[in-house]
Amino acid sequence: MTGPAELLAPPVTGPTIHRHPGTLAPLEDSWRALVSALPGSSYFMTPDWVLGSWEAMDPAANATAETAVWTSPDGRVEAVVPLVRTRGRLHPRLPLPVSFWTLLGSGADAADHGLLPALPHRHAEVGAWLAGRVRGGSLWLPAMDPEAGPGLLPPGTRRIARTTCPRLTVGPGLPVGSTGFRRLMRRRERQLADAGVTFRWVAPPQMTAEVIDTVLRLHLLRQEVKGTRTAFGPARRAFHLRLLERADGDRGPTALLAEREGRPVGAVYGFLWQNTFAYYNGGWDPAYARLSLGTVLLDRAVAEASALGLDTFDFLRGDEEYKYRSFGAVDRYDDQWLRPRSPGTLLAGAVLRHRRRPRTPRAGTVSGVPGGPSS
Repeated sequence: MTGPAELLAPPVTGPTIHRHPGTLAPLEDSWRALVSALPGSSYFMTPDWVLGSWEAMDPAANATAETAVWTSPDGRVEAVVPLVRTRGRLHPRLPLPVSFWTLLGSGADAADHGLLPALPHRHAEVGAWLAGRVRGGSLWLPAMDPEAGPGLLPPGTRRIARTTCPRLTVGPGLPVGSTGFRRLMRRRERQLADAGVTFRWVAPPQMTAEVIDTVLRLHLLRQEVKGTRTAFGPARRAFHLRLLERADGDRGPTALLAEREGRPVGAVYGFLWQNTFAYYNGGWDPAYARLSLGTVLLDRAVAEASALGLDTFDFLRGDEEYKYRSFGAVDRYDDQWLRPRSPGTLLAGAVLRHRRRPRTPRAGTVSGVPGGPSS
């Protein structure tokens, strides 16, 4: 009996190619176990993120997606390459779209810390397969974790940029920011309490579509005040609902809400994965700007992460000053890679290589979604 058309039988030593997300359902737990075992792993590498993005893909985007999976003889997932061939602009300064291959979930959904999850003994095989699969086509990997490992990228793939992704080590008893900052936060919390504002942590099991809608509404309100727009909007609602469907007790979408008389007035939104909370986005009512609600929300989120026993608060991409000045985050980087195979992608590579270099790390730091809060 032949299997579904979307599932192609592989050679004995090669991967199974999945061309529909539904055929990967039996492998999701093993895929998560693989990601959990890898250094530098992130929520953005899990089947939750990748398959959620695939399922929510806009049919009008005219994109072609597939996922290659290598398994052991006993069926354990040992490597995953989730790809999409699409067309778009690699940089706002480039007027024309180009065609390219990239990782599923790295486009409009803005995944950071991407990785081709593979056990070391599969690296050479995965790299050779990927080189053959994208032969003749351009490959763009906008946010690869530096721990990606040798041999996974095809020849001719060059690192063209680095993105700063600050993070903060958290935990019980670890102070956040300066003494003056902590004193200011306690004063602002008292003022917000006097104004009737309370805070509520919403863990993955309690997350609902209503909370997602609240976060989107508050984010849009904040962007209207700033006069900016981000990709985090109503068009991505279906994707975030897909993330809710795959969430578990200690994994998935999480929020900290600020509420007054039962009405949300602020939100921090991110994802729990292993020992990390990744701050993805948020927003708040500008009526509370004078009480520094945005900064207090982040400070409370850091405290909640510590209370949960997490050890990392990941601010994700962007070197906004508040991450360092207020919270004391340290630098970490994602790498951007390009294998150009067309005039358009060659031009994109030239533009991206000349972008602003990463900020110089501050003293004590280690050696790029949301905008920062403002008072």
